[in-house]
Amino acid sequence: MRGDPPQSQVDWPEARRIISSRYPPVDLFEDIADPRDWELIASAEAKTNPRLADHVGQLDLVPPERRVSGPGASPVMAPFVHVSPDRPGRFHDGTFGAYYAARQFETAVAETAYHKGRFYRSTAEAPGWFSQLRELVGAVTARLHDLRGQAAFAPCLAPEEYTQSQRLARNLRAAGSDGLVYPSVRDAGGECVAAFWPDVVALPVQGRHLAYHFDGQRIDLVRDESGGDIWRLD
Repeated sequence: MRGDPPQSQVDWPEARRIISSRYPPVDLFEDIADPRDWELIASAEAKTNPRLADHVGQLDLVPPERRVSGPGASPVMAPFVHVSPDRPGRFHDGTFGAYYAARQFETAVAETAYHKGRFYRSTAEAPGWFSQLRELVGAVTARLHDLRGQAAFAPCLAPEEYTQSQRLARNLRAAGSDGLVYPSVRDAGGECVAAFWPDVVALPVQGRHLAYHFDGQRIDLVRDESGGDIWRLD
């Protein structure tokens, strides 16, 4: 691959992200405190609550001017401050994070169901329902590097190999990119974004609560915990 992919304006009023719902919001992010003061506030509070550092994560990975605060900020900040080389993804390598979201709900389900199924299979999880998932709905309005229709960057969309995509993400992020928009690998025709900084996406609102069913090999069913509707995945 030579050069950078082109840039395109992305205007998605309701991008969808599905995350685990077992973690409570971090008050530091949800409060209206100035993000530039977070290190001082966290340091002071940690003296009476030693576990705070685990909840807050690595604040130094996000410059103060790129942090977000207010209701809904916790799930946006989380993928950038809770990173590990043991948990890399297509467009992040664990030394930095990324916020992934899909243009459509069905694409978000397809992407997350694939990865959840692979994880449960690798840990020999017994078949059953796993219901600690929630949908986040928030706008993405940004100019992003665009891999849609770019044959030269096809290696970045390999189903299982992330070496090329992580290298591209590192280089683009270091050069000032806000992120990428790309075709979903798990849902034909779907589109996704990988934002490199929290302020690239709008603070989301709570969507549906979901349960995924693992059949021993893959996620085969999705249940809307609010209404009880169940969908079978192809």
